[in-house]
Amino acid sequence: MKPITVYGEIGRDIDQEAYDQLEKACELPVSISGALMPDAHVGYALPVGGVAALDNAVSPAFVGFDIACRMKMSILDISPEEFEEARESLAKVLDGVTSFGLGADFSDGKRDHPVMDDPRWQEVDKARELKSKAAKQLGSSGSGNHFADIMVGEVTKEKEWLPLKKGDKFTALLTHSGSRGTGYQIASHYKDIAEQKTQESHKGISKNYAWLSLDEEEGQEYWAAMQLMGDYASANHELIHKHFAKESRLQVLGEFENHHNFAWEKTDEDGRRMIIHRKGATPAEKGVVGIIPGSMGTPSFLVEGLGNKESLWSSSHGAGRVSSRTQAKKNHDEGEYRKFLREKDILTIGVARDETYQCYKDINRVMELQEGVLVESVAVMHPRVVIMGGGRKSDDGD
Repeated sequence: MKPITVYGEIGRDIDQEAYDQLEKACELPVSISGALMPDAHVGYALPVGGVAALDNAVSPAFVGFDIACRMKMSILDISPEEFEEARESLAKVLDGVTSFGLGADFSDGKRDHPVMDDPRWQEVDKARELKSKAAKQLGSSGSGNHFADIMVGEVTKEKEWLPLKKGDKFTALLTHSGSRGTGYQIASHYKDIAEQKTQESHKGISKNYAWLSLDEEEGQEYWAAMQLMGDYASANHELIHKHFAKESRLQVLGEFENHHNFAWEKTDEDGRRMIIHRKGATPAEKGVVGIIPGSMGTPSFLVEGLGNKESLWSSSHGAGRVSSRTQAKKNHDEGEYRKFLREKDILTIGVARDETYQCYKDINRVMELQEGVLVESVAVMHPRVVIMGGGRKSDDGD
C-alpha cells in the first residue's frame, strides 16, 4: 500500500470506514499516495475529503459524479450595516437569479455564456450529446448541499491579493454548485468505460476503483470532458454572481473561486505525471486562494494555501458530514434547527432537514486541525441569507 497522511484522529475526527476507503484506493497498482482531510467522511469509492495521486491515470469515480463542484465568492461594495437594511430585498434578488432543480425561466439572457461555444462540445461525443441539456441548466445551482448565500465577514489577515485591510468588515456572495446533470451523465458514462477497461487489464479490481490510462484514447477523452465541465461549472457561478450584482446594482470589489471535485496534473521529483484527485478537497498549493464553507449557520473561511506536500497540496472543502441524509431526515429535530436559525437571525429559503448544522462536523475543529499546517485563514464569514434546494424538484445526481 502507498503512503497515506491523515489530518485528524481516526475514530474521533474521521470515521474508520473513510480511512478504509482511501486505503483501498492506495492499494491500486497506479496509486502513488493519498491524504485524508479533517472533514473526511464515507463517500462513493474515494471518501469525501479524500485526495489520491495516481500515476498517469484518472479515475472518474474518484473525481465524482458532480464534476467540478466548486465555490465562488464575490466581495460586494455594500457595508454589512447597509446590507442588513436591504437584506430581504437582496434575498429576493438572489433567489431570482439562479434556480435549484427544475422550472427556472432564463429567457432574459442569464444563460448566455461563451462556454457554450467551446469546441470541446463537438470534439467529445458524450458532451455533444448533452450540450442541449447543459444550455438549459446553465446558471442554475442544482440540489443537495448546493447553496447561494449572502455573508458578512471580517478580514483576519492582510494579503496583497485581498482589496481589504485587517479588521475590515465586508459583505460577500458565496455560491456552491457544480456541473449539474450534464456533469453527472458524463461521469456515469466514463465510469462505466473505466470499469470495463480496468477489468480487461486488472481482473478483480473493484469496479468503484477503476481508472483510465491517460496514454489511451478513453482517458484522454474523459480528461477533455472533465476540463470542459470545469469551465461549464465556473460559468454557472459566473452567471449567478454577474446577474446578482447587476440586478442589485452592486459592484464587485474582488472575487475568488476553486473546484473541490476535480483532478489536477502535477509532475513529481521522479518525473512522473501525477494526477491528483480531490474528492471534496480544496487546492492548497503555496499562495493559492481557497474557500472553505461551514454548514448552514456556521462560519465559512477564505484561506491561502501553505503548499503542504504530504497533504498533496490540499485542505478540507468544508465541515464534513456526520450523518447521512436518510439519518438526518429520520433523527434530526426540525424545531431545534428552526430555533437555531431564528436565534442567529438567518433568513433562509429552501432549507431542508438533511442539510442543517446538525448534519455536519464542527467547522472550528476542522479548521483547528489544518490552520498553519495546510492553510492560513485570511477572513471569516457568517451567513445572513441562505438559499438552498430543499423541497424543490431536481433532475440530476448532485
